[in-house]
Amino acid sequence: MKNINKILGIGVVSAMMIACTTNPITGRKSLQLANNQEISAMALQQYKQALSQAKVISGTTQAKSVQNVGLRIKNAANNYYRGIGREADLANYQWEFNLLDDKQVNAWCMPGGKVAVYTGILPITKTDTGLAVVLGHEISHALAGHGNERISQAMIAEYGGAILGSTISNGQLASIFQQAYPLGAQVALLKYGRSQELEADEMGLYLMSMAGYDPREAQPFWQRMEAASTGNRPPEFLSTHPNPDTRRADLEKHMSKALQYYAAAGGKI
Repeated sequence: MKNINKILGIGVVSAMMIACTTNPITGRKSLQLANNQEISAMALQQYKQALSQAKVISGTTQAKSVQNVGLRIKNAANNYYRGIGREADLANYQWEFNLLDDKQVNAWCMPGGKVAVYTGILPITKTDTGLAVVLGHEISHALAGHGNERISQAMIAEYGGAILGSTISNGQLASIFQQAYPLGAQVALLKYGRSQELEADEMGLYLMSMAGYDPREAQPFWQRMEAASTGNRPPEFLSTHPNPDTRRADLEKHMSKALQYYAAAGGKI
């Protein structure tokens, strides 16, 4: 029995090593056990449900900005991944960028590239560059597979050793996914860990720079976001994010590299 357990343990560790994913932009490694295609399909269903219960704004200047900024960042990511030979990583992404009429100070991107921006955040973004900070951050959550990572952690916690994709049924995966992304217009988004939030900051900074947006505008945006906090209750967008001092220091640490991407995209330093 001891030998069998040892063999099973080796098998689990080997499977986890195989499922270890390296972010090609930040170099961070993460465990992603779930099937990305299945997660994207579930995300599409939830996204459609959320939009059906919300007021989607289209054709306005603000809605066009959400579309245009989102597409520029998406195209920059595509170019980067293609340039390093990892375009296959983006095969399951079907991007959508929608502006929702909602006073919440929030924005989100579900697995597979389904993006929503609430009108409540636009007075804080102020410009397309400020919007690029937000969209770069949210798109990075999806590209980095943070949803898969968090779902994988839930799979391990709930099912223990039964962590191989083939041993988790569609129903079990769907149950975990629905806990992360409940149905409804007020989508309760999966709460990312601090390391994931910092990675989205870093990766988002690079992506907005690759898309030709000045990364130096990231610090002013986050300062405006912090100022929008009322009392001890921050906007939902900041609810699980790092403390301001940590974020400022981290952004400053990555600014030199971001400016190189910005210059390569034609930006003026």
